[in-house]
Amino acid sequence: VQLQASGGGLVQPGGSLRLSCAASGFTLDSSTIGWFRQAPGKEREGVSCITSSDGSTLYADSVKGRFTISRDNTKNTMYLQMNSLKPEDTAVYYCAAAPLFTIATMTPEWYDYWGQGTQVTVSS
Repeated sequence: VQLQASGGGLVQPGGSLRLSCAASGFTLDSSTIGWFRQAPGKEREGVSCITSSDGSTLYADSVKGRFTISRDNTKNTMYLQMNSLKPEDTAVYYCAAAPLFTIATMTPEWYDYWGQGTQVTVSS
């Protein structure tokens, strides 16, 4: 079982990035999936999640209207489109999956599988 995150990098304020997370060893279509981030000196926080059952989504207040979570079950891959990036979005971003979980939650303890993290740096 593996989640492989990619797509991070250095971007100027106001720019965009799309993070991807490919799953192997299990299928995302029966999982609640989420993105989390951790900035230096801060705790890991939930960014967004989406359920498999009805596509319900949650977003952290700090990213609402700027970030969009999605999934492509045919590719067994999840995405996080990040627009209008701000310096405070700088963090290591992690993808995660909660197989057979049907509730939208950004509580990390509910997630069984985690990607390795990808660095996002927003700076001019």
